This record gives sequence, structure tokens and C-alpha cells, in this order.
Amino acid sequence: QVQLVESGGGLVQAGGSLRLSCLVSGRTSSSRFMGWFRQAPGKEREFVAGISWNGFVLYYGDSVRGRFAISPDAARNTVYLQMNNLKPEDTAVYYCAASTAAIARTVGEFGSWGQGTPVNVSS
Repeated sequence: QVQLVESGGGLVQAGGSLRLSCLVSGRTSSSRFMGWFRQAPGKEREFVAGISWNGFVLYYGDSVRGRFAISPDAARNTVYLQMNNLKPEDTAVYYCAASTAAIARTVGEFGSWGQGTPVNVSS
């Protein structure tokens, strides 16, 4: 069983930065590929970024490419999401997720989820 715990969310002004962390416990073949998603009120859960533990495979959602950076730290069993130049439309609950697949980008491909951490960007 993989457990995921997110941290680092909060309130920030537009143009600011935040770094989210996802601590992974019980890391096994159940967490080959890690992802970050977000869900704003009234909207569907959206893929933000995904990465393999060796860092060789990574993807970004169109709305965050060039502003966000995902990175793994295998020694600390942690995946980070550095968010720069934040915009009000980035406001959402951010979720960490783990997939047994080598590459995954849809909600259905991720079998383990954290509780989420809220990010609120004020204008």
C-alpha cells in the first residue's frame, strides 16, 4: 500500500512562488510514475505534471508548462512541485498521485492519491 502526504500549499499573491512536497511511503512497484493534479471548485481534476523516479520521463500540462517544475528525490522518497509566476487561475487543491504504469497522465491511470493541499493565489 502506497501512502502519499502532500504539504506546502497556502496563500500567495499573483506572481509569487510555492513549492509543494509529496512524501511517499511504502514505495514499491505501485509508484513507478508520480504525478501532480489539481482540482478547482466546480471543475474536473486536471493533470499538472508527472515524472518517473529517475527523472528521465516527465510531462507537464499545457497551462503550467514553463512555470512549474516537477522533480523527484528518491533518497527522501519525495516528489516536489515548484510553482513559479503563480496566477489566480492556479487556485485549486493540489493532489499527489502514484501510478503502477511507466508513464501516466490521466486520473484513471493513477491508483493512489494523497489528501490534497490547497493553493490560493490572490490577484
